[in-house]
Amino acid sequence: MKAIVCKTYGPPENLALEEIDDPVATENEAVVQIYSASLNFPDGLQIQGKYQFQPPMPFTPGSEVGGIITSVGAGIQGFIVGDRVMATPGIGGLAEQVAVKTDGLRKIPDSMDFKTAAGFAMIYTTSYYALKQRAHLQAGETLLVLGASGGVGLAAVELGKLMGARVIAAASSDEKLDFVNRLNPDALLNYGDGELKERVKELTGGTGADVIYDPVGGDLFDQSCRCINWNGRLLVVGFASGRIPEYKANLALLKGSSMVGVFLGRFRKEEPAEYENNFAELLDMYDAGKLKPIVTESFAMTDFVDAFNVFTERKVMGKVTLEINKE
Repeated sequence: MKAIVCKTYGPPENLALEEIDDPVATENEAVVQIYSASLNFPDGLQIQGKYQFQPPMPFTPGSEVGGIITSVGAGIQGFIVGDRVMATPGIGGLAEQVAVKTDGLRKIPDSMDFKTAAGFAMIYTTSYYALKQRAHLQAGETLLVLGASGGVGLAAVELGKLMGARVIAAASSDEKLDFVNRLNPDALLNYGDGELKERVKELTGGTGADVIYDPVGGDLFDQSCRCINWNGRLLVVGFASGRIPEYKANLALLKGSSMVGVFLGRFRKEEPAEYENNFAELLDMYDAGKLKPIVTESFAMTDFVDAFNVFTERKVMGKVTLEINKE
C-alpha cells in the first residue's frame, strides 16, 4: 500500500510517499481502508520531533481517519467487515490502510461522510473535555476562544454556544473572523496587531473573560493572564505560536484565577469512562443536528506537503484532510 513516511525529523518536505507492507489485524484490531485522513497541528509537531509522544523511526503520521473495515482480528467485538467508521489509530493514518485497536473505532451514521468522520474525533473531544471537565463552563459565563478559526477553536466556539456561554471568537485576521462568524459567536476580536488585553476588557465591561481557551500560547497567553475575570480559568490547549509561555504566579494570586492543562491523550487513559461518555454525547449532538463540522480544505494524497504547510503557515480555517482512496 501507499503511505506517507517520516524517516528524518524536519519540515513536511522531508516526508516521502512510498510503498510499504499492508497492515494485518492482530488481536482486538481491525484494518480500515482509508478514504479520508485528517491533519492536525500535532502531526506537524510530530514530524519535527517536537511532540509529547514520538514514535520510533520510520513512522507514518496521521491520527484520525474515516473509512471502511476490510478485515478483523481475533477477539474483536462490535465491528464487522464493511462497517463505516471513524478511527483514531494514534499514528499511521496517512496511508491507504491502517490497523486500529477496538477502542479507537466508532461506527458513523449514514448521514456522515468520510471527510467529516476523519475530522470529528480529536477536535470535538478535545474542546468538549476542555470546556466541560477542565473549565466547568457554566451558562452565562464569558468564553474567549483564541485561534477560533482553527479546528479545535471552531469546536470550542460551537460547543461554548451550545453550553450557554457568551462566546468571544478571536483570531488574527478579518478573513478568519468572517469565517468563524458562521457559528454566530456573540462577539469577534481581531488580535492581528498583537493587542488582546484591552479589547477583551472592552468587550467584558472591564471584568475580563471567565474562561479563556488558548491553543496559541506565546504573547497571547501572557496577555490572557491579564484579562481574565476573578475565578477565571485559563485553558492551556497548545502552542501554535511556537513559544511555550511561562505562567506568573502573582497574576494567579491577584486574579484568583487558575491555569488548567488540557491533554486529551492523558484524559482518555486516566478516565476512559468519562472520555467515552463525552464521545457519546458529542455523537448525539451530531445526530440531533446541533454540531455541524466544517471541512474547508481537502488535498490529494500526493499533495501532502501543501496540506501540512497550511498549518506551518498558520492559515488553517476549519479542518484539513487528505483524500486517500476513492469511494
